[in-house]
Amino acid sequence: MATAPMALVAAVLSPSHGPRGFTSKAVVPPSNPRAAAVPHRRGRRSSSARCAISTVNSNGRLAEADRATAAVATVGLQDLQATPLLRRERHDEETITMIARVTVHTDSILQDPGKWSFGSIADILFRPNWLRLELVSSELDPKTGEEWEISSYAHNHGRHDDTEFTMVLEASFAVPVSFGPVGAVRVVNEHTREMEIGGITVFREGEESGSDAVTFHCNSWVHPVDKRTFFPLNSYLPSQTPEGVARLRKEELQAIRGDGQGERKSYERVYDYDVYNDLGDPDRDLDTKRPVLGGKDRPYPRRCRTGRGFTKNDPLSEKRSKEAFYVPRDEAFTERKNLTFKAKFALEALNALGQKIRTKDHKSLSFPSLAAIDAMYKDGFRNHPEKDDLDWWSSLIHELEEELGHFLQFEMPEIHDKDKFAWFRDEEFARETLAGMNPLSIQLVTEFPIFSKLDEATYGPADSLITKELIEEQINRVMTAEEAVKNKKLFMLDYHDMLLPYVHAVRELDNTTLYASRTLFFLTADGTLWPIAIELTRPKSKNKPQWRQVFTPGSDGSVTGSWLWQLAKAHVLAHDTGYHQLVSHWLRTHCCVEPYIIAANRQLSQMHPIFRLLHPHFRFTMEINAMARNLLISADGIIEGSFAPGKHCMDLSSAVYDKFWRFDMEALPADLIRRGMAVEGKDGKLELTIEDYPYANDGLLIWDAIKEWVSDYVAHYYPSASDIAGDEELQGWWTEVRTKGHADKQDEPWWPVLDSRDSLIQVLSTIIWVASAHHAAVNFGQPQGDAAAGVGVLLDTFPSQFQSTLALPVLDVLSTHSPGEEYIGTHADPAWLAEGKISSAFEKFRGRMMEIVAEIDDWNEDPERKIRHGAGVVPYVLLKPCYGDPAEKTTVMEMGIPNSISI
Repeated sequence: MATAPMALVAAVLSPSHGPRGFTSKAVVPPSNPRAAAVPHRRGRRSSSARCAISTVNSNGRLAEADRATAAVATVGLQDLQATPLLRRERHDEETITMIARVTVHTDSILQDPGKWSFGSIADILFRPNWLRLELVSSELDPKTGEEWEISSYAHNHGRHDDTEFTMVLEASFAVPVSFGPVGAVRVVNEHTREMEIGGITVFREGEESGSDAVTFHCNSWVHPVDKRTFFPLNSYLPSQTPEGVARLRKEELQAIRGDGQGERKSYERVYDYDVYNDLGDPDRDLDTKRPVLGGKDRPYPRRCRTGRGFTKNDPLSEKRSKEAFYVPRDEAFTERKNLTFKAKFALEALNALGQKIRTKDHKSLSFPSLAAIDAMYKDGFRNHPEKDDLDWWSSLIHELEEELGHFLQFEMPEIHDKDKFAWFRDEEFARETLAGMNPLSIQLVTEFPIFSKLDEATYGPADSLITKELIEEQINRVMTAEEAVKNKKLFMLDYHDMLLPYVHAVRELDNTTLYASRTLFFLTADGTLWPIAIELTRPKSKNKPQWRQVFTPGSDGSVTGSWLWQLAKAHVLAHDTGYHQLVSHWLRTHCCVEPYIIAANRQLSQMHPIFRLLHPHFRFTMEINAMARNLLISADGIIEGSFAPGKHCMDLSSAVYDKFWRFDMEALPADLIRRGMAVEGKDGKLELTIEDYPYANDGLLIWDAIKEWVSDYVAHYYPSASDIAGDEELQGWWTEVRTKGHADKQDEPWWPVLDSRDSLIQVLSTIIWVASAHHAAVNFGQPQGDAAAGVGVLLDTFPSQFQSTLALPVLDVLSTHSPGEEYIGTHADPAWLAEGKISSAFEKFRGRMMEIVAEIDDWNEDPERKIRHGAGVVPYVLLKPCYGDPAEKTTVMEMGIPNSISI
């Protein structure tokens, strides 16, 4: 049954190259379709206002700086039917013939062919009237003062685009010459199935590349119950909206906000908030019950509301669905990305199947040797996307062939290629705090002695056993401990106060243990860090006093002392890895960005310039977050099964959000200053405490470039501070981010106020930084972490074979660059080219990215920068912008910085 529809589509449509969306490669239009065009009006006051008309050339590219992403609105079909269209011809006025050419993506048929019958496919291909278009003037009718619409049906026009399954439809309109610039196109899908509209271009008959042509970049789904509105080209602040579409702008926002009621359906585009109350599944197993995250007891950012009912065994827990979690329809993966992601995930699951079958009854079984760990990896295998010159079917087959060729093996960490025993060395242990997968935890020691801030009555003595005498002994008395602090030579990984409250609870779990830890490093004369002490602590309990011990690198010269030091490092690495995944990665990027996305869709019209600036940085994030709630951070998910806190993982994440997360500290410069890793110089520029700190070195280049680009963008649309303060949509967005998206912190005094260009630039730059560069730095280094464990007792301390084969496939999938990925500095959203100054500003931004590539290459070849150059040292490329073809890069880490949290 599924084969026939696919064969029929393949016979009518052709495979593609080129980007999804409107291009002008369509076949030349036929004679006028049969449908008649009629004007419709709604009451409004009159106006003589006019707006600019965009131009496109014969290649579908804007001939001038006039291009934009379409905006979207939804109106129930019942509203359409309840208001009969006024059919009043203007016989007293000359008309011109306008053509609307529509690209419809039909690859959804191939994604779910079982739901399509021969009749339904024949219906879409040959039925004459299933897609109705209405052109809406940007002006009010000068004679009546009413909104002005002209309606017509689109008809099948042939084939289009060689890399995607698409079809082209065309509609013809008799438009009065006084109609004015087209301000919107309304689309009604009268088919029985939802359709994805790629792009729409409206032009005078015979003048496809003429100056009157208007392009709409839609890339959005239209469901049969919806009437959708797409806006063209120019971006407008609310006060500048052309009067002919002002009502539609407000209607669009109202339609997608929802009312907080009912269960959301997969085809809907409703954005609303909810707490994290869907991580457990108590109706299946009471042991999976998990506390609600979000609220007074456990503060947390909000997620997208799905509206499912509550479980029987826990009235606070939302039911889990066997199907994919709801996300607003336009936030979902494209078919190509979805199929590739599922194929990759399935193959990685097969990759681990053999090990899991062997160890499922012995989940605590350790690796028998280092060779057994090495056998899990394949030399020369690199996890990267297929080449873009393959069509999507060929690329999928290519991906399958590549993966099957490496069945039951994973990508070899690059550091392991360079130095097989790097994991064992203290130098690498210290280096990765500055250039590893979690370079966001190292901090300067500013006070000595070191004290805990936790209650001594509950946890035991607050002072540290890392004493002045111990420090001075470890640094060969080159200076006193006080001098080391004063001269900014002491640095620390401090997981003491964060982990100590969870130690006893975690120790009650099977086959796991936990300590709190402090790790002290000394900055040597050659600019590298050297670990000098690790303190592990177990808090006091009812029956036992506090236990704590300090370990140093072989201070007693014994073999036992050396292995105890390795064991202590193993515990620290477990803490650092868990913090990286739960906080640096999940909380600070995926989790905290979702409220910005929800608020933007609810409060910023899609013709708003700030929505169009941010939109590329929100691509696919809500979909990947929904998958995370389903598979990764849920009860018995990958995170709980792979990290020491177990079922307490998300509770710990909430505690960190409560005590440490601040929006104003998420910008890179502020974060570095807070951790003592930088100070602001007299010239306003940052001076790093450790000169060779790759994450900070490269990150500051990216941060400055982002901020300059955002500054140019904001200056164009907001000539004065009053424009910012008076922008009701912008202010509504930022208010909702604070009061709904991050409701548990809404009363904090540190929230920025959008009352000036500087404050707006800082807010926007911070969001773009977190969604792009911050995420890239903590995500794509995941498979490159420590590759091996130790021997003997040390092997028993590290993850079991079962845990490793559970975690490695997921890390492999999550660190894969997706087909069709959009990279910062290389992908220009069409809206950014809608204004000449914005187009020029982006070209400047693009050029700066290429300069940064050269600077990073120079630093990676500088022998004075020992953190990133030298024998056995991996160059730092996690924040290296994209250049050339990502598929040709040696490692996943140097493919570039994606615009968004899309994986």
